[in-house]
Amino acid sequence: MKREFTVIIERDEDGYFVGTVPELKGCHTQAKSLDELMERMKEATLLYLEAEAGLGEGELQFIGVQRIAV
Repeated sequence: MKREFTVIIERDEDGYFVGTVPELKGCHTQAKSLDELMERMKEATLLYLEAEAGLGEGELQFIGVQRIAV
């Protein structure tokens, strides 16, 4: 069964794109291009799910992104 995940994409001070899957704590990667980032995100997500299989952790559901001013 195919699952879908949300990827948050940011750019760091060195120009790299950084992707994070909020539903999967600690699942992130970086790349110089968006195409490369998305390929790496798929790989990172699959590896994360493979490593977490059978550990019985509850699944988080991504709700959204909010901005705050401080």
